Amino acid sequence: MKKVLIITYYWPPAGGPGVQRWLKFVKYLRGFEVEPVVYIPENPNYPLIDKSFITEVPKDIEIIRQPIFEPYKFAAVLSKKNTKTISSGIIKQKEKQNFIQKLMLFIRGNFFIPDARKFWIQPSVKFLKSYLEKTNIDTIITTGPPHSLHLIGLGLKRQLHLRWIADFRDPWTQIGYQKQLKLTKYSAKKHQSLEKQVLNTADQIITTSFTTKKEFALKTTKPIEVITNGFDSELNTESKLDGIFSISHIGSLLSGRNPELLWKVLAEISKENENFCRDFKLKLYGAVSDDVVQSIKNAGLENELIFGGYISHKEAIAVQKKSQLLLLIEIDSEETKGIIAGKLFEYLASKRPILAIGPRTWDVAKIIEETHSGKSFLYNQEVALKEYILNSYQKYRENKLLSDSKNIEDYHRKNLTKQLAKLIGK
Repeated sequence: MKKVLIITYYWPPAGGPGVQRWLKFVKYLRGFEVEPVVYIPENPNYPLIDKSFITEVPKDIEIIRQPIFEPYKFAAVLSKKNTKTISSGIIKQKEKQNFIQKLMLFIRGNFFIPDARKFWIQPSVKFLKSYLEKTNIDTIITTGPPHSLHLIGLGLKRQLHLRWIADFRDPWTQIGYQKQLKLTKYSAKKHQSLEKQVLNTADQIITTSFTTKKEFALKTTKPIEVITNGFDSELNTESKLDGIFSISHIGSLLSGRNPELLWKVLAEISKENENFCRDFKLKLYGAVSDDVVQSIKNAGLENELIFGGYISHKEAIAVQKKSQLLLLIEIDSEETKGIIAGKLFEYLASKRPILAIGPRTWDVAKIIEETHSGKSFLYNQEVALKEYILNSYQKYRENKLLSDSKNIEDYHRKNLTKQLAKLIGK
């Protein structure tokens, strides 16, 4: 088998979507004649923990661990709560940030470039250079964010004769929250310079979205392949649906992901339709911004809100399969049209209709349309959104609310790993 070194920050028992992509690749790579070796931090600061992922790690896989220094424990001296939320990606709207939050964002953006894991770069390059010189591994893969891991790949590529594949689960300088980090002009240019070096030094670029591929193609001539995230569950399993008309969102709802239009429409229908008011519940699972919760309450939906907090991946799959409608929200901006949340593919596998709200020319809308798995709306499509919800509710009342999804097998993790294996074998 061809051996490949995978350099990743997120690994079990980390929770959230960041860990799943490479955990699943590692799970299936051997079936395509690739032997993975995984390099991870020994003492990481994971904002979310999900121990259920530990059971999915192949027991005889080689895993290399090295210590990492992270500044979050020192940041917690200023505010433990703000440290945890910022490290989870939850950033309050600018006008609602207090002095401590503004200070922490400024420090994070300008003193830790490209991110707070920068102190792992040089020790990792030194350790892995020695390790790789003693093995027959000639291909490495880095995955980010955190984009510091791409700088580990950059350092190794410059010192050793090897093939480097850089996997971008999210964009770098064009990611939505970059503007919220209060970057100075020098810091912004530093990010751009590092991104350019990575994109033009790696032998192969992988992105998870079509839009990110287009954006990177303007910055490099290196080959770029889209390998989306996916699902790893069986498609033919059935689950008992909620008796109520449940609209469920699983995952983070940041301040920018706050579709006040949707809350308004749901509140209007509840006032106009007594049966809907009785049957409807809005279920939110995961990290939810205070701004989002307050907007829902302001709309008059406090009694219809069920807030479940963070749940394990296994529990999330169960919730998805029994929900009447699945909600997918993205920030309404040019920078986010290439963001394809990992939960989209598990939504597809759940075979439940998807209600999505996001930016114009959103990659998610393209996938939903191609798979016939639901409907995507813009933030200003109030009439169409209300009509869709009412139509879905009527189908629920008739026990006919189903997803007619098609052609989703390509998004199974095993088939996506086959794509990856072909790139590794080049």
